[in-house]
Amino acid sequence: MTETELLFNPFEPGYTDDPYPTYRRMRETDPVHDHPFGLWMVTRYEDAVTVLRSKLSVEEKLVNAGMLREQYDAIDADTGAGTILSLSMLDRDPPDHTRLRSLVAKVFTPRSVGALEPQVAELVDEGLDRIAADGGGDLVESLAFPLPFEVISRMLGLPPTDHLRIRELSGWLVRSLEPVPDDETLARVIAAGDELAEIARDLIAYKREHPGDDLLTAMIAAEEDGDRLSDDELVAQLVLLYVAGHETTVNLVANGTVALLRNPDQLALLRERPELAANAVEEFLRYDSPVQQTRRVTTAPFELGGKVIPEGSFVSVVLASANRDEAFWGPDADRLRIDRDNARQHVSFGSGVHHCLGAALARLEGRVAFERLVTRFPGLAPGGEVRWNGRINLRGPAELPITV
Repeated sequence: MTETELLFNPFEPGYTDDPYPTYRRMRETDPVHDHPFGLWMVTRYEDAVTVLRSKLSVEEKLVNAGMLREQYDAIDADTGAGTILSLSMLDRDPPDHTRLRSLVAKVFTPRSVGALEPQVAELVDEGLDRIAADGGGDLVESLAFPLPFEVISRMLGLPPTDHLRIRELSGWLVRSLEPVPDDETLARVIAAGDELAEIARDLIAYKREHPGDDLLTAMIAAEEDGDRLSDDELVAQLVLLYVAGHETTVNLVANGTVALLRNPDQLALLRERPELAANAVEEFLRYDSPVQQTRRVTTAPFELGGKVIPEGSFVSVVLASANRDEAFWGPDADRLRIDRDNARQHVSFGSGVHHCLGAALARLEGRVAFERLVTRFPGLAPGGEVRWNGRINLRGPAELPITV
């Protein structure tokens, strides 16, 4: 491979532990990068916002060629789940996106989410109790994973499920959002999609027989009464809400804790001023984005950064890079500052019509978790080396040992 092709190499050792030197190099060298994987990578803040607020598509079927095109074709060819899951609102353009999003949007308004705070606080305290009883342990296992998983399960009205199995399947499925390095990994991604789709069908069948005052019942009722959701669309929305409802917040809580432990001055500041927790969450989202990249597809030639991206091109907006762009954030862009005035201007939730539906919920879960974590444990400290999950996109700790 040539030097240009290696400008972004997510498979090189150490990349997923710390991708930020690579992002800096891309911003400085080729901020609108035509990558040999068959995608264009956008790494500067202003360019990222331009793409996110544009009317570019999110539907991969419009991609002309390249490694990712071949990957999507392989998933669709080997399983029906790939086609079904592409029916989620995350993967559809208006008007389909608008129709699908409207079915669930009212549950995720700041007011509706705010009513969940007592439940979130109870779940956070349960996690902290587990940590206190053990004198520390793995923050991911004790708090970062069970908190958002239980919250989204309750919102959907789901019966008790095999959390560990769904966690494993979800971890494999989200690898479909990034280049897959080998056939074995691709096979596991495909199998995970199949199994999650079947689990979703079983949960929907259960909920038809046991309706309640919950989101999944409301989605089923909309599908039955108004013929607004097909069976496959219903499966796709449930898998999306289940996976996106916890995967991203796991990373927010875990990445934010890593950031605090590696910046003890900021940990001390948050402990002294817990009222900064809400702004600290915005800074955690900026400093180490739970979702590193998002994608768009050009439907016509698209000019950006002095280049013309051809029609049918896969465009990867590197959110994590935009959030560290010195041209926007200033010379301390690589520094954690939980009192940063403009931290909320990060792009970790995207922008435009596809702005993250669960943003208010993630903010609530993060704020409550960090407020209680730092006040409950004045002796919070690292308990060992962080083990990263090895993902390119939904990057975060797989294991985060702490002592209290």
